[in-house]
Amino acid sequence: MARKKIGIVVQRYGIDINGGAEYHARLIAEKMSHHCDVEVFTSTAHDYISWKHHYTNKYEIINNIPVHRFQVQKPRDPKIFGNIQNVIFNEEHTIDDELKWLEEQGPYFPDLLETLEKRENEFDYYFFFSYRYYHSYYGAKKFRDKAVLVPTAEHDPVVYLRLFKDFFNWPGAIIYNSHEEKDMIHKVSGNQEVPGDIVGIGSEIPEHFSPQSFRDKFNIREKYFIYIGRLDQNKGVPELLNFYLRLLKEENINLTLVLMGKSVIDIPEHPRIKFLGFIQDEDKFNALTGAEFLVIPSQFESLSMVTLEAWAVGKPVVANGRTEVLQGQCRRSNAGLWYTNYDEFKEVMLLLCENEQLKEIMGHNGKAFFETHYSWPVIENKYLKVLDQLEANRK
Repeated sequence: MARKKIGIVVQRYGIDINGGAEYHARLIAEKMSHHCDVEVFTSTAHDYISWKHHYTNKYEIINNIPVHRFQVQKPRDPKIFGNIQNVIFNEEHTIDDELKWLEEQGPYFPDLLETLEKRENEFDYYFFFSYRYYHSYYGAKKFRDKAVLVPTAEHDPVVYLRLFKDFFNWPGAIIYNSHEEKDMIHKVSGNQEVPGDIVGIGSEIPEHFSPQSFRDKFNIREKYFIYIGRLDQNKGVPELLNFYLRLLKEENINLTLVLMGKSVIDIPEHPRIKFLGFIQDEDKFNALTGAEFLVIPSQFESLSMVTLEAWAVGKPVVANGRTEVLQGQCRRSNAGLWYTNYDEFKEVMLLLCENEQLKEIMGHNGKAFFETHYSWPVIENKYLKVLDQLEANRK
């Protein structure tokens, strides 16, 4: 049987881009290249706020994958985007207003879609990553049965916009990250008839770890728990910091909070809070394996790759229970606890500080859960089954 040819279409792409959906797309492109011919179509942007031109090469090979880049025709104008955002979320508005919001949000690069159309006969399927962007909306509308959507949808107001009700019924198939994401999209669009599966994403887990190397490199001697990701309001980091500072005032806890990632907020100076900034994957996994547990305070997640990585190395997770996806994953894995307010946060923290056996059991459960559902052979096989289902539907 001839190898299928697929196009991966995503807003940003690169080795130096570690955003959830973008990293997700790159891993899938690289893994699916073992089974299919793969090309990537993306923007020249590195910054997801302005979408300004960054990558100068319109064509390059990244880890043996051909990557085609298209310059965004108009970077985001904060004033124009802010005004239309206010209209669609706070005022009576039309579908045309929502389409205007989609365009102003960016990245707006119609040349990319024109290229997909010109080369349509070369490809069996196009995979569109992230539902909320221009390329996915108009790509699914144009290519329909040839379009596979990986929505990476979070439980935020955007998913309830009217333009997405029909949109989720257009693709030939949808690959969901979680049960909660699938249920949410079914509720807003009634798209139960669209083929698809709950797949998620794997991760590149090193074979060897050195927690001591992490401690030596960053001069950390005490016990610690860890947050890994963007440090901003949407990720719930300010609330986490407030909760932890309050807990330190109320209880004598011998535990340091280590923060890793790019920050757009002010980090308070405190001997029990250590901000390390953006770090390399080797340091990340060394840090995870040495941590007591991982904390995920975000209210908006479609899966949380770092949660899966913590479980892969046998570490429990403390999650924001107001995020249905995170709470659902903790329940299904029996590898995490969650909180919805400060009192619950305090209770969970004290429990994990005192109960080594519980941490060990949850860590063991997490590792088994990851290997059963998120190892790469499992993920790749599910993607291939979706393609087989689409082929069967064509006959």
